[in-house]
Amino acid sequence: MKALILVGGFGTRLRPLTLSVPKPLVDFANKPMILHQIEALKAAGVTEVVLAINYQPEVMLNFLKDFEAKIGIKISCSQETEPLGTAGPLALAREKLIDDSGEPFFVLNSDVISEYPLNEMIEFHKSHGGEASIMVTKVDEPSKYGVVVMEETTGQVEKFVEKPKLFVGNKINAGIYLLNPSVLDRIELRPTSIEKEIFPKIAAEKKLYAMVLPGFWMDIGQPRDYITGLRLYLDSLRKKSSSKLASGSNIVGNVIVDETAKIGEGCLIGPDVAIGPGCIVEPGVRLSRCTVMRGVRIKKHACISSSIIGWHSTVGQWARVENMTILGEDVHVCDEIYSNGGVVLPHKEIKTNILKPEIVM
Repeated sequence: MKALILVGGFGTRLRPLTLSVPKPLVDFANKPMILHQIEALKAAGVTEVVLAINYQPEVMLNFLKDFEAKIGIKISCSQETEPLGTAGPLALAREKLIDDSGEPFFVLNSDVISEYPLNEMIEFHKSHGGEASIMVTKVDEPSKYGVVVMEETTGQVEKFVEKPKLFVGNKINAGIYLLNPSVLDRIELRPTSIEKEIFPKIAAEKKLYAMVLPGFWMDIGQPRDYITGLRLYLDSLRKKSSSKLASGSNIVGNVIVDETAKIGEGCLIGPDVAIGPGCIVEPGVRLSRCTVMRGVRIKKHACISSSIIGWHSTVGQWARVENMTILGEDVHVCDEIYSNGGVVLPHKEIKTNILKPEIVM
Protein backbone atom coordinates (compact mmCIF):
# COMPACT_ATOMS: atom_id res chain seq x y z
CA MET A 1 0.00 0.00 0.00
CA LYS A 2 1.03 3.59 -0.58
CA ALA A 3 0.37 6.89 1.16
CA LEU A 4 0.71 10.59 0.38
CA ILE A 5 1.38 13.10 3.15
CA LEU A 6 0.42 16.70 2.33
CA VAL A 7 3.41 18.59 3.72
CA GLY A 8 2.84 21.81 1.83
CA GLY A 9 4.18 25.18 2.80
CA PHE A 10 6.30 27.27 5.08
CA GLY A 11 4.76 26.60 8.49
CA THR A 12 4.40 30.32 9.20
CA ARG A 13 2.04 29.71 12.13
CA LEU A 14 4.71 27.73 13.97
CA ARG A 15 7.48 30.27 13.54
CA PRO A 16 10.07 30.73 15.01
CA LEU A 17 10.49 26.92 15.21
CA THR A 18 9.99 26.55 11.45
CA LEU A 19 12.80 29.04 10.78
CA SER A 20 15.16 26.20 11.77
CA VAL A 21 13.48 23.15 10.19
CA PRO A 22 10.49 22.48 7.91
CA LYS A 23 7.31 22.16 9.97
CA PRO A 24 6.93 18.35 9.71
CA LEU A 25 10.37 18.00 11.33
CA VAL A 26 9.44 20.10 14.37
CA ASP A 27 9.50 17.80 17.40
CA PHE A 28 6.22 16.77 18.98
CA ALA A 29 6.42 14.52 22.06
CA ASN A 30 10.12 13.97 21.37
CA LYS A 31 9.94 12.98 17.73
CA PRO A 32 9.34 14.89 14.50
CA MET A 33 5.63 15.42 13.80
CA ILE A 34 5.76 13.54 10.52
CA LEU A 35 7.34 10.48 12.11
CA HIS A 36 4.21 9.85 14.18
CA GLN A 37 2.34 9.53 10.88
CA ILE A 38 4.95 7.49 9.03
CA GLU A 39 5.15 4.96 11.89
CA ALA A 40 1.35 4.64 11.96
CA LEU A 41 1.26 4.12 8.17
CA LYS A 42 3.97 1.45 8.40
CA ALA A 43 1.97 -0.35 11.12
CA ALA A 44 -1.06 -0.38 8.79
CA GLY A 45 0.91 -2.11 6.03
CA VAL A 46 1.99 0.90 3.96
CA THR A 47 5.30 0.24 2.18
CA GLU A 48 5.83 3.56 0.39
CA VAL A 49 5.21 7.14 1.52
CA VAL A 50 5.23 10.11 -0.88
CA LEU A 51 5.69 13.57 0.63
CA ALA A 52 3.92 16.34 -1.31
CA ILE A 53 6.12 19.32 -0.63
CA ASN A 54 6.91 22.76 -1.99
CA TYR A 55 9.54 23.88 0.50
CA GLN A 56 13.03 22.54 1.32
CA PRO A 57 12.58 18.99 -0.04
CA GLU A 58 16.30 18.23 0.31
CA VAL A 59 16.23 19.02 4.04
CA MET A 60 13.25 16.70 4.49
CA LEU A 61 14.74 13.87 2.45
CA ASN A 62 18.18 14.04 4.05
CA PHE A 63 16.57 13.87 7.45
CA LEU A 64 14.18 11.03 6.58
CA LYS A 65 16.84 8.88 4.86
CA ASP A 66 17.96 7.73 8.33
CA PHE A 67 14.43 6.68 9.18
CA GLU A 68 13.81 4.85 5.90
CA ALA A 69 16.16 2.07 6.97
CA LYS A 70 15.14 2.14 10.65
CA ILE A 71 11.41 1.89 9.97
CA GLY A 72 11.77 -0.12 6.77
CA ILE A 73 9.62 2.01 4.48
CA LYS A 74 10.32 3.80 1.21
CA ILE A 75 10.06 7.61 1.37
CA SER A 76 10.11 9.87 -1.68
CA CYS A 77 9.17 13.47 -2.51
CA SER A 78 6.83 14.98 -5.04
CA GLN A 79 7.80 18.64 -5.37
CA GLU A 80 5.38 21.39 -6.36
CA THR A 81 6.78 24.42 -8.16
CA GLU A 82 3.66 26.38 -7.17
CA PRO A 83 1.22 25.74 -4.29
CA LEU A 84 -1.37 23.27 -5.60
CA GLY A 85 -3.85 23.26 -2.72
CA THR A 86 -4.98 19.96 -1.20
CA ALA A 87 -5.97 18.08 -4.39
CA GLY A 88 -3.44 19.29 -6.98
CA PRO A 89 -0.57 17.45 -5.24
CA LEU A 90 -2.39 14.13 -5.80
CA ALA A 91 -2.48 14.78 -9.56
CA LEU A 92 1.21 15.71 -9.47
CA ALA A 93 2.14 12.51 -7.63
CA ARG A 94 -0.15 10.34 -9.75
CA GLU A 95 2.63 8.16 -11.22
CA LYS A 96 4.05 7.49 -7.76
CA LEU A 97 0.65 6.54 -6.29
CA ILE A 98 -0.69 4.26 -9.02
CA ASP A 99 0.51 0.70 -9.44
CA ASP A 100 -0.89 -2.54 -10.81
CA SER A 101 -2.47 -3.61 -7.52
CA GLY A 102 -5.43 -1.21 -7.79
CA GLU A 103 -5.28 -0.85 -4.00
CA PRO A 104 -6.55 2.30 -2.30
CA PHE A 105 -3.98 4.73 -0.90
CA PHE A 106 -3.93 6.95 2.19
CA VAL A 107 -3.74 10.74 2.12
CA LEU A 108 -2.83 12.54 5.36
CA ASN A 109 -2.57 16.18 6.32
CA SER A 110 0.83 16.59 7.99
CA ASP A 111 -0.44 18.87 10.80
CA VAL A 112 -2.84 16.31 12.25
CA ILE A 113 -2.06 14.28 15.36
CA SER A 114 -4.42 11.49 16.45
CA GLU A 115 -4.49 7.80 17.34
CA TYR A 116 -4.45 6.95 13.59
CA PRO A 117 -6.83 3.94 13.51
CA LEU A 118 -5.70 3.16 9.97
CA ASN A 119 -6.33 -0.60 10.06
CA GLU A 120 -9.92 0.06 11.10
CA MET A 121 -10.19 2.56 8.26
CA ILE A 122 -9.05 -0.06 5.72
CA GLU A 123 -11.78 -2.43 7.00
CA PHE A 124 -14.37 0.37 6.86
CA HIS A 125 -13.38 1.23 3.29
CA LYS A 126 -13.67 -2.40 2.16
CA SER A 127 -17.04 -2.82 3.87
CA HIS A 128 -18.86 0.10 2.20
CA GLY A 129 -17.48 -0.43 -1.31
CA GLY A 130 -17.48 3.29 -2.15
CA GLU A 131 -14.78 5.27 -3.91
CA ALA A 132 -13.39 7.24 -0.97
CA SER A 133 -13.36 7.21 2.84
CA ILE A 134 -12.65 10.18 5.05
CA MET A 135 -12.08 10.32 8.78
CA VAL A 136 -14.24 12.80 10.70
CA THR A 137 -13.92 14.00 14.28
CA LYS A 138 -16.47 15.52 16.65
CA VAL A 139 -15.82 19.10 17.78
CA ASP A 140 -17.46 21.41 20.32
CA GLU A 141 -17.65 24.46 18.05
CA PRO A 142 -18.54 23.24 14.54
CA SER A 143 -19.27 26.80 13.33
CA LYS A 144 -15.49 27.41 13.03
CA TYR A 145 -15.04 24.56 10.53
CA GLY A 146 -16.44 22.87 7.47
CA VAL A 147 -19.01 20.37 8.75
CA VAL A 148 -19.54 16.92 7.21
CA VAL A 149 -23.23 15.96 7.08
CA MET A 150 -23.52 12.18 6.97
CA GLU A 151 -25.96 9.31 7.33
CA GLU A 152 -25.27 7.99 10.85
CA THR A 153 -25.68 4.24 10.30
CA THR A 154 -23.84 3.74 6.99
CA GLY A 155 -21.49 6.75 7.18
CA GLN A 156 -22.52 7.86 3.69
CA VAL A 157 -21.67 11.55 3.25
CA GLU A 158 -24.57 13.72 2.14
CA LYS A 159 -22.92 17.14 1.90
CA PHE A 160 -20.37 19.58 3.30
CA VAL A 161 -21.40 22.84 4.96
CA GLU A 162 -18.66 25.49 5.35
CA LYS A 163 -18.72 27.32 8.75
CA PRO A 164 -22.47 26.82 9.34
CA LYS A 165 -24.44 29.60 11.07
CA LEU A 166 -27.12 27.10 12.13
CA PHE A 167 -26.31 23.71 13.67
CA VAL A 168 -26.19 20.97 11.00
CA GLY A 169 -23.86 18.56 12.82
CA ASN A 170 -20.66 18.46 14.86
CA LYS A 171 -18.41 16.30 12.69
CA ILE A 172 -15.56 17.85 10.74
CA ASN A 173 -13.03 16.56 8.25
CA ALA A 174 -10.07 15.15 10.21
CA GLY A 175 -7.59 15.26 7.32
CA ILE A 176 -7.13 11.48 6.94
CA TYR A 177 -8.41 9.87 3.72
CA LEU A 178 -8.39 6.46 2.02
CA LEU A 179 -9.00 6.79 -1.72
CA ASN A 180 -9.42 4.40 -4.63
CA PRO A 181 -7.06 5.15 -7.55
CA SER A 182 -10.10 6.21 -9.62
CA VAL A 183 -10.29 9.40 -7.51
CA LEU A 184 -7.14 10.57 -9.32
CA ASP A 185 -9.11 10.68 -12.58
CA ARG A 186 -11.27 13.41 -11.03
CA ILE A 187 -8.34 15.73 -10.24
CA GLU A 188 -6.70 18.14 -12.66
CA LEU A 189 -3.10 19.30 -12.28
CA ARG A 190 -3.86 22.81 -11.03
CA PRO A 191 -4.33 24.51 -7.67
CA THR A 192 -7.48 22.84 -6.34
CA SER A 193 -9.11 21.86 -3.04
CA ILE A 194 -9.99 18.24 -2.31
CA GLU A 195 -12.46 19.33 0.40
CA LYS A 196 -14.30 21.96 -1.63
CA GLU A 197 -14.07 20.62 -5.20
CA ILE A 198 -13.42 16.88 -5.28
CA PHE A 199 -15.19 15.39 -2.23
CA PRO A 200 -18.56 17.16 -2.83
CA LYS A 201 -18.68 15.62 -6.33
CA ILE A 202 -17.98 12.12 -4.98
CA ALA A 203 -20.59 12.69 -2.24
CA ALA A 204 -23.15 13.76 -4.87
CA GLU A 205 -22.64 10.36 -6.52
CA LYS A 206 -23.10 8.68 -3.10
CA LYS A 207 -19.61 7.18 -3.22
CA LEU A 208 -18.06 9.04 -0.26
CA TYR A 209 -18.18 7.58 3.24
CA ALA A 210 -17.08 8.96 6.59
CA MET A 211 -15.78 7.08 9.62
CA VAL A 212 -15.93 8.75 13.03
CA LEU A 213 -12.44 8.89 14.52
CA PRO A 214 -12.21 7.17 17.89
CA GLY A 215 -9.98 8.90 20.42
CA PHE A 216 -8.39 12.32 20.23
CA TRP A 217 -7.62 14.59 17.28
CA MET A 218 -5.77 17.89 16.94
CA ASP A 219 -4.42 20.08 14.18
CA ILE A 220 -1.13 21.14 15.80
CA GLY A 221 -0.16 23.70 13.16
CA GLN A 222 -0.14 26.57 15.67
CA PRO A 223 1.36 26.93 19.16
CA ARG A 224 -1.78 26.91 21.33
CA ASP A 225 -3.09 23.82 19.54
CA TYR A 226 0.36 22.21 19.71
CA ILE A 227 0.29 22.52 23.52
CA THR A 228 -3.28 21.15 23.65
CA GLY A 229 -2.30 18.36 21.27
CA LEU A 230 0.55 17.34 23.58
CA ARG A 231 -1.89 17.02 26.49
CA LEU A 232 -4.24 14.84 24.41
CA TYR A 233 -1.37 12.73 23.04
CA LEU A 234 0.11 12.07 26.49
CA ASP A 235 -3.35 11.26 27.84
CA SER A 236 -3.78 8.71 25.06
CA LEU A 237 -0.29 7.30 25.78
CA ARG A 238 -1.30 6.85 29.44
CA LYS A 239 -4.22 4.67 28.34
CA LYS A 240 -2.31 2.66 25.72
CA SER A 241 1.28 2.25 26.91
CA SER A 242 1.86 4.08 30.17
CA SER A 243 5.31 2.49 30.54
CA LYS A 244 6.59 5.15 28.12
CA LEU A 245 5.65 7.91 30.59
CA ALA A 246 7.99 9.10 33.34
CA SER A 247 7.27 8.30 36.97
CA GLY A 248 8.70 9.39 40.31
CA SER A 249 8.07 11.66 43.28
CA ASN A 250 8.94 14.76 41.23
CA ILE A 251 6.53 13.92 38.36
CA VAL A 252 2.93 15.20 38.29
CA GLY A 253 0.48 13.83 35.71
CA ASN A 254 1.63 12.79 32.22
CA VAL A 255 5.27 13.51 31.40
CA ILE A 256 7.60 12.09 28.75
CA VAL A 257 11.37 12.37 29.32
CA ASP A 258 14.07 11.20 26.92
CA GLU A 259 16.44 8.73 28.58
CA THR A 260 19.44 10.98 27.86
CA ALA A 261 17.95 14.00 29.68
CA LYS A 262 19.17 14.84 33.19
CA ILE A 263 16.84 16.19 35.87
CA GLY A 264 18.18 17.69 39.11
CA GLU A 265 17.02 17.42 42.72
CA GLY A 266 13.86 19.08 43.95
CA CYS A 267 12.28 19.68 40.53
CA LEU A 268 8.56 19.46 39.95
CA ILE A 269 7.75 18.31 36.41
CA GLY A 270 4.23 18.11 34.93
CA PRO A 271 1.52 17.82 34.00
CA ASP A 272 1.76 17.55 30.19
CA VAL A 273 5.48 18.03 29.66
CA ALA A 274 7.89 16.62 27.05
CA ILE A 275 11.64 16.80 27.73
CA GLY A 276 13.86 15.97 24.76
CA PRO A 277 17.26 14.28 24.32
CA GLY A 278 20.31 15.74 26.05
CA CYS A 279 18.35 18.30 28.07
CA ILE A 280 19.69 19.43 31.43
CA VAL A 281 17.14 20.50 34.01
CA GLU A 282 18.94 21.89 37.07
CA PRO A 283 17.68 21.58 40.68
CA GLY A 284 14.48 23.30 41.80
CA VAL A 285 13.00 23.83 38.32
CA ARG A 286 9.22 23.83 37.81
CA LEU A 287 7.83 22.73 34.39
CA SER A 288 4.17 22.37 33.37
CA ARG A 289 2.29 22.16 30.04
CA CYS A 290 5.42 22.70 27.98
CA THR A 291 7.80 21.16 25.47
CA VAL A 292 11.54 21.35 26.05
CA MET A 293 13.38 20.34 22.87
CA ARG A 294 16.72 18.64 22.33
CA GLY A 295 19.80 20.07 24.03
CA VAL A 296 18.04 22.69 26.17
CA ARG A 297 19.48 23.76 29.53
CA ILE A 298 17.12 25.06 32.22
CA LYS A 299 18.98 26.58 35.15
CA LYS A 300 18.16 26.43 38.85
CA HIS A 301 14.70 27.45 40.07
CA ALA A 302 13.43 28.55 36.64
CA CYS A 303 9.70 28.16 36.07
CA ILE A 304 8.20 27.35 32.64
CA SER A 305 4.53 26.85 31.81
CA SER A 306 2.40 26.74 28.60
CA SER A 307 5.44 27.37 26.41
CA ILE A 308 7.71 25.77 23.81
CA ILE A 309 11.47 25.93 24.34
CA GLY A 310 13.33 25.42 21.03
CA TRP A 311 16.45 23.33 20.46
CA HIS A 312 19.67 24.17 22.37
CA SER A 313 18.16 27.16 24.17
CA THR A 314 19.04 28.17 27.74
CA VAL A 315 16.67 29.51 30.39
CA GLY A 316 18.46 31.32 33.23
CA GLN A 317 18.19 30.91 37.01
CA TRP A 318 14.92 32.06 38.58
CA ALA A 319 13.62 33.02 35.12
CA ARG A 320 9.87 32.72 34.53
CA VAL A 321 8.60 31.79 31.08
CA GLU A 322 4.86 31.44 30.50
CA ASN A 323 1.69 32.20 28.49
CA MET A 324 2.62 30.74 25.08
CA THR A 325 6.20 31.94 25.07
CA ILE A 326 8.00 30.31 22.14
CA LEU A 327 11.76 30.33 22.02
CA GLY A 328 13.33 29.57 18.64
CA GLU A 329 16.52 27.57 18.33
CA ASP A 330 19.52 28.65 20.47
CA VAL A 331 17.81 31.43 22.44
CA HIS A 332 19.37 32.50 25.74
CA VAL A 333 17.09 33.88 28.43
CA CYS A 334 19.18 35.57 31.13
CA ASP A 335 18.79 35.01 34.88
CA GLU A 336 15.66 36.35 36.60
CA ILE A 337 13.97 37.34 33.30
CA TYR A 338 10.19 37.19 32.91
CA SER A 339 8.59 36.32 29.54
CA ASN A 340 4.84 36.70 29.17
CA GLY A 341 4.06 35.28 25.71
CA GLY A 342 7.27 36.36 23.98
CA VAL A 343 7.90 34.84 20.55
CA VAL A 344 11.68 34.92 20.16
CA LEU A 345 13.52 34.32 16.89
CA PRO A 346 16.56 31.99 16.81
CA HIS A 347 19.99 32.92 18.21
CA LYS A 348 18.79 35.79 20.44
CA GLU A 349 19.77 36.75 23.96
CA ILE A 350 16.95 38.07 26.16
CA LYS A 351 18.26 40.51 28.77
CA THR A 352 15.06 42.43 29.57
CA ASN A 353 11.59 41.29 30.60
CA ILE A 354 8.92 40.63 27.97
CA LEU A 355 5.82 41.93 29.75
CA LYS A 356 3.22 41.31 27.04
CA PRO A 357 2.95 38.92 24.07
CA GLU A 358 5.24 40.24 21.33
CA ILE A 359 7.72 39.08 18.69
CA VAL A 360 11.39 39.61 19.53
CA MET A 361 13.39 39.93 16.31
